[in-house]
Amino acid sequence: MSLENINWYPGHMKKTRELIAENLKMVDVVIEVLDARIPVSSRNPIVNELISGKPRIVVLNKSDLADEAANAAWIDYFKAEGSLAMPLNSMTGAGIPKLLNELEKMQDAKNEGQMRKKQLRMMIVGVPNVGKSSLINRLTGKKSAKTGDRPGVTKGKQWLSIENGMQLLDTPGILWPKFEDPKVGLNLAFCGSIKDEILDTPSLALELITVLRHDYADLITARYKLTEDDFYVDEYELEMSDDAEKTTSLAVMEAICKRRGWILPGKRIDYERGGRTILDEFRSATIGRITLEKVSHKG
Repeated sequence: MSLENINWYPGHMKKTRELIAENLKMVDVVIEVLDARIPVSSRNPIVNELISGKPRIVVLNKSDLADEAANAAWIDYFKAEGSLAMPLNSMTGAGIPKLLNELEKMQDAKNEGQMRKKQLRMMIVGVPNVGKSSLINRLTGKKSAKTGDRPGVTKGKQWLSIENGMQLLDTPGILWPKFEDPKVGLNLAFCGSIKDEILDTPSLALELITVLRHDYADLITARYKLTEDDFYVDEYELEMSDDAEKTTSLAVMEAICKRRGWILPGKRIDYERGGRTILDEFRSATIGRITLEKVSHKG
């Protein structure tokens, strides 16, 4: 599949949209889960349309993988937009007490002056692989939702009770039919929200190297023990190239593969292994804490 035209819209995504619209009137608050590394690309445009007027908490999940300064800037951005916002790590539970505290405040406000107290009801929404299921398991204190690295593992809807008695409606991950901006599709692919099987791994890693060269050159230099020479391509080669950026990134990728010994028989570069490892090390923050979308880039 062309990286310039990533278009993934399985049938269950359409059903999820209908499910959210159907059940929205039954909930008091929507928790929108974003990937802290790509808060714009992981924010489904139809969510605003569907939940207009409902109180919302924006959770920047996987915040431990993202640039700390960028996390703080995004929190301020979403607060200015009118949403409660907070960083979270659903795998370790960091940030969960703060989230529960905010939900308790909402429940108290809902029941103020009421004789009969009602439990807060909430809905959690987010694109595949942003960590929704892990967050649900943290809130319920048990493995209520399926989790996995493969996007789209949650299917169907279910009401769950969280440990303080509040009610939570789980919904499957939701994407949209086409990404108008090719960068959105790439960012989701970099972070694993689109199935790797439908993509060309070496080409995807090459695109990621291009981004990291510009914004986090120090991190890839340190991780892969690169030198200035590894970023250099002679002028003639650049002139002959159709895409100077990709030519330079390819030189960096080949240098990484050589440093690590990812070489096939006949001294050929093992681009597949190199691409897979670079993507894995980005996703696990082994390269370092990286945010691909900054508030300063918005607009």
